[in-house]
Amino acid sequence: MKAVFITYGQSLTDSVEDVLNKLHIRGFTRWTETQGRGSQQGEPHYGTHAWPSKNGTVLTIVQDDEAKHLLSALRNINEQADEQGLGAFVWDVTDQL
Repeated sequence: MKAVFITYGQSLTDSVEDVLNKLHIRGFTRWTETQGRGSQQGEPHYGTHAWPSKNGTVLTIVQDDEAKHLLSALRNINEQADEQGLGAFVWDVTDQL
């Protein structure tokens, strides 16, 4: 199993949710107002007067093959909306309750 941590500009919320629905990924945790900035490009998303935009963040645990499909779909979103900011990170899940 894999943990997929997705962070994105809030304007991409519907696109990320559409991908989760399309891939039948039901279980996830979402943080609706996170702050940060990309490591390569992009402007800060701090929710302040100077940097008013914010991020959304999702964590989902999926099977290994689902993670590959999810990353592929997220790459497509990022390519179409590069300036909005979207990142995804994958970790191995070694145990669950």
